[in-house]
Amino acid sequence: MRRALRDNGLSIGFGLLFLAALVGQAFAGQAAYNDRQLADAGASISLAQYVTSSDFAVDVAENWQSEYLQFFLYVFATVWLVQRGSPESKLVEETGTESDKKQKVGRHATANSPEWARAGGWRTTVFSRSLGAVMGLLFGLSWLAQSIAGRAAYNAERLAQLQDPLTWLGYAGSADFWNRTLQNWQSEFLAMGSIVVISIYLRQRGSPESKPVGEPHDTTETSG
Repeated sequence: MRRALRDNGLSIGFGLLFLAALVGQAFAGQAAYNDRQLADAGASISLAQYVTSSDFAVDVAENWQSEYLQFFLYVFATVWLVQRGSPESKLVEETGTESDKKQKVGRHATANSPEWARAGGWRTTVFSRSLGAVMGLLFGLSWLAQSIAGRAAYNAERLAQLQDPLTWLGYAGSADFWNRTLQNWQSEFLAMGSIVVISIYLRQRGSPESKPVGEPHDTTETSG
């Protein structure tokens, strides 16, 4: 058990942080929702009612989709774009999908390589792009969930104001939807760009996201 916890500490740690933050968001969101209800002479709702509401769903989904977009773009961008001196970038001269030998696929695979890396043909092609494909799929699904939940929450407000509800396409093109979407996207793009550039000049000893403390600033693709 102790070894399993050590070997999987990063995923377990972030999994627990995720659950704690989600629970905290549920309680804080319920309190904020009930405050608005009281201000509008509406009825308060229970925690169970809140976490199954469109208000909670859209808040969660809009954050998830921006995070998956971040990883989806980062996975693909780092194939072709490089940043000299950043540990977040591969070597400048290795731009592109790289050779089969470098990627250890087909006849260059080792005995310990995943089966689909050794198989060749369509299975290796699919496996070679599976990370980006899954990140893209998760982004698409969470963005769809945001649009569905956001439409329900937005239409509830419109009905309360005696306005006609919007169709899904109408909401997907609305200012409310794109305001929610773009305010998350810009923060993700800023965060990605910041870590790429700042990690050229600053260090964090022992972190694979940083170069070794004594490495020159222009050293690229070196973990600490």
